[in-house]
Amino acid sequence: MTRMFRILSLLTWLVLIGIGWSVFAQQPPAARGAASAAPPPALPPLFFREPWKQTGAEHGVTSESVTNPNLELKLYDPLAKTIPANLQSPPPGSRPSDWGGPSCIQIAGNNQNPPPAQVINGSPTDPPNLWTGVCASPVAATLRDKNNYVDLTGPARIRWVTRVSGFHAVRPVIKLADGTWLVGDHRDGEASTNSMLFLDSEFAVASVRWLALDINRVITRGFWVEKPDLSRVDEVGFADLMPGSGHGWGGFVNVSRFEVYGEPVKR
Repeated sequence: MTRMFRILSLLTWLVLIGIGWSVFAQQPPAARGAASAAPPPALPPLFFREPWKQTGAEHGVTSESVTNPNLELKLYDPLAKTIPANLQSPPPGSRPSDWGGPSCIQIAGNNQNPPPAQVINGSPTDPPNLWTGVCASPVAATLRDKNNYVDLTGPARIRWVTRVSGFHAVRPVIKLADGTWLVGDHRDGEASTNSMLFLDSEFAVASVRWLALDINRVITRGFWVEKPDLSRVDEVGFADLMPGSGHGWGGFVNVSRFEVYGEPVKR
């Protein structure tokens, strides 16, 4: 009896296994994998894209360099008040044409590939970009949507095309709806004295740690801001926290195409 019971038990297990396998095999592949792997979160929409507009020789960037009519350009240059004096007597490494705008930040590169004689910095094939080479202090530039804040929580992303020289780096800067300024620990750019390439990179905003930023001087205040509310961000941009070295391949950042992916929030 004991042997017969064991045989019957084994046959029962084999029948149950066969039924289970039959049911599993009849399920579509998507249904079989649903229980083991949840779908990845949907990426947010493109909130804005700014490729910049430049024709002719480089010059101080203004709102005319912004191609997206929904965006406002904001420039933060602690030494902007010295521009009239610099126009009359350009500092070493700069030219009078560098001091015709509201800040030291230049619009460089070209949309129309002009002759090399018109190109002061870089090469005639550089994409349009913001350049910080003649800035004698840290600087920042941001973009502000006229109608919406942006929600940079969850899977929000920033994507930009950048180039750096020396030990400079491009860092994200944001202004929250309550007026708080933050600069991120994420940095793009490595010392690239042997390369003049622009690099296309992307990062998740959720991976960034933020320091308080004194926007009047564009310097960090040295305190981590834990769990800032990124659900309503007023301005998004970049900072160069080192002074530039002037024209030539010294120390600077270039920021070309700039994209932000996040949900719009009405102002």
